[in-house]
Amino acid sequence: MSSQLLPVTPLLSITNTKTPSPPISTKLPSPPTTFHQLSQRSHIPSHVYKHPSAILLELCISMRELHQIFPLIIKNGLYNEHLFQTKLVSLFCKYGSPIEAARVFDSVGDKLDVFYHTLLKGYAKNSSLGDAISFFCRMKHDAVAPVVYNFTYLLKACGDNADLRRGREIHGSLITNGFAINLFAMTGVVNLYAKCRQIDDAYKMFDRMPERDLVSWNTIVAAYAQNGLAKRALESVIRMQEEGQRLDSITLVTVLPAVADFGSLVIGKSIHAYVIRASFDSLVNISTALLDMYSKCGSVGTARSIFNKMNHKTVVSWNSMIGAYAQNEDPEEAMVIFQKMLDEGIEPTNVTIMEALHACADLGDLEQGKFVHKLLDQLNLGYDVSVVNSLISMYSKCKRVDIAAKLFRVLKGKTVVSWNAMILGFAQNGRVSEALSHFCEMQSQNIKPDSFTMVGVIPALAELSVTRQAKWIHGLVVRTCFDKNVFVMTALVDLYAKCGAVHTARKLFDMMDDRHVTTWNSMIDGYGTNGLGKAAVELFNEMKKGIIKPNDITFLCVISACSHSGLVEDGRRCFASMKEDYGLEPAMDHYGAMVDLLGRAGQLNEAWDFIQKMPMEPGITVFGAMLGACRIHKNVELGEKAADKIFELNPVEGGYHVLLANIYSTASLWDKVAKVRTTMERKGLKKTPGCSLVDLRNQIHTFYSGSTSHPQSKRIYTYLETLGDEIKAAGYVPDTNSIHDVEDDVKEQLLNSHSEKLAIAFGLLNTTPGTTIHIRKNLRVCGDCHNATKYISLVTGREIIVRDMHRFHHFKNGTCSCGDYW
Repeated sequence: MSSQLLPVTPLLSITNTKTPSPPISTKLPSPPTTFHQLSQRSHIPSHVYKHPSAILLELCISMRELHQIFPLIIKNGLYNEHLFQTKLVSLFCKYGSPIEAARVFDSVGDKLDVFYHTLLKGYAKNSSLGDAISFFCRMKHDAVAPVVYNFTYLLKACGDNADLRRGREIHGSLITNGFAINLFAMTGVVNLYAKCRQIDDAYKMFDRMPERDLVSWNTIVAAYAQNGLAKRALESVIRMQEEGQRLDSITLVTVLPAVADFGSLVIGKSIHAYVIRASFDSLVNISTALLDMYSKCGSVGTARSIFNKMNHKTVVSWNSMIGAYAQNEDPEEAMVIFQKMLDEGIEPTNVTIMEALHACADLGDLEQGKFVHKLLDQLNLGYDVSVVNSLISMYSKCKRVDIAAKLFRVLKGKTVVSWNAMILGFAQNGRVSEALSHFCEMQSQNIKPDSFTMVGVIPALAELSVTRQAKWIHGLVVRTCFDKNVFVMTALVDLYAKCGAVHTARKLFDMMDDRHVTTWNSMIDGYGTNGLGKAAVELFNEMKKGIIKPNDITFLCVISACSHSGLVEDGRRCFASMKEDYGLEPAMDHYGAMVDLLGRAGQLNEAWDFIQKMPMEPGITVFGAMLGACRIHKNVELGEKAADKIFELNPVEGGYHVLLANIYSTASLWDKVAKVRTTMERKGLKKTPGCSLVDLRNQIHTFYSGSTSHPQSKRIYTYLETLGDEIKAAGYVPDTNSIHDVEDDVKEQLLNSHSEKLAIAFGLLNTTPGTTIHIRKNLRVCGDCHNATKYISLVTGREIIVRDMHRFHHFKNGTCSCGDYW
């Protein structure tokens, strides 16, 4: 026999008379020595051929040892013995090399059937499905009668590859060979259909089985559990017990994730009690499944208690506990457990890293995120696409979308999840054009978007507030059959509302068969931002009658809607109901919304008293709402108090200083205005420049206050002068009180250069009469622009919709939808 059968050079020189010396280890930790004492190995049956080579084959525990023994068999002329041929084929298959097993197989002249069965098993477990099927066909050609295990191995391979067509062919062959009622074979058939997501076929096969054992029951339970049919999995366990089959640890590990998906803590506790009675609670996989179940049912404290009591924890146990905190909005504790895991010397897996990155993302902690990034590079996990996807999400949420984009560009084997993470990352960071361009590039590469893609790109479009684009993405949603997906449709409701098309949003809302709490929140918020406070309150009252309960976001949306429409009493009732009727503790944002509600309505003293009585230390949003109300109602004294509190909290932006300066300028306190501006310069704070966007023929045009960079600037400014004369004739009087130290005509010129006026003029110049003008502004609309736009809508006969940073203004026939209350 040629030694070419062995591609690896033997590491030892072995003779047939001497005991071999152990190989020298060159790496740490050192592997097991090549040959152990007989007492350390499995028992050698007495009938085994007693030649040293045969003994060594019986003791072989790795491919490395097998390659060392192989030359000894050839040297001693034993290669043609059936005993050695059979054992070599078996061992090569066992250690994952069916190619070498096939070389031995092909060299055998008179092949026993056992050779075929062993090699088929090797192909099914360690090679491609095509190779396994081809060898099975060869068996039939060589007239080798198949045994039941041939089919079970092939069925498993088909299931693992989700190859339904070939699986059905193997199923047919199984029947023609007389195994249609064989317990093992039919369990394999059930498993095949389950893994190919043909659950009804899996159940049919299970139901036709004349007898069932524990393995077959576990298979059908797993079929339901792993295909998202939690209720049917639990029903199968009940039926299993009714038919006298006792649950084992495999059943429990299989059904506990189904309990988690079902979200039933009562059922989970019942199974936990069974685990204790059956003395399975010492098994690490059972304890891990239990803590995972409790955490997904919202009982993280119980999960932690189980985790703490575990005498032995696997890396899966640690991952489950980290994930429990990360997914239950306690990222701080998730990182504590992660660090403890590292301290105990447990090497993280890709799942560990992804959960840790999830926690860092929720914390917005860039430094910890970079630490985890460095760690995953040390663990050589940078090739894992799922890990890189988590990195992209983490950097995006930590406001470093530039790093996320670099990772995305160099990532090989991008999946739809990769694209989704990058699109969402751009959208979350206000880089709308990049989000949309990546979405288009994704489609150009024939990568089919999923519901998560849509939920990522639709909010990006919402930032632009362009109805035309809303209709485009809506059409795409329908064409891709996502119009029944509750999350996609919720995003569309929100999109139309943010485009000012609130009535279209309500039509979609009413058409939805299934609604999530987020759906209700989006519609209520849509009414609020479009100035339809009464409609928001009515919808909230309708929601309370249904099965979906309001959450903290719902109340924030309702109170804000009341604030925009001056519905003070309705807002008070909602705030009180939050805790009294639903047991929800108001957060800082809720207190800020209440201050805004009272302040906008002119109840400034009550708003200030409300702040003083808060059960928590007021934050910057609360005092910011108070300062904004003082700006509206020109209250210098309370405005100064609110501003002092804000400045103690060291705001990173200059907007609050500008608000205070505006209060002073309205009161003609120019010395104080100068003082505020000096403070801003000293601290390096700058006023956010006013910016307005208008969409025209698939292009976004951007205008900044006072800018002249647009190609049509001369034409726009000339038109604004003419338009100014027309609206003055209709009754418009410029509000120049906030400007001093310049001549009156200069004051008017400065007012005419505000970004929304430039955008409106551009829109009027470049669209046909009757066309609605849509403007998106990054700041609150100023009083003069608000007044001027009312008159512009009157003299031009145009409807003008302006979305500022807080709400929508629908200008038509000289009036605004806000009723001058904004």
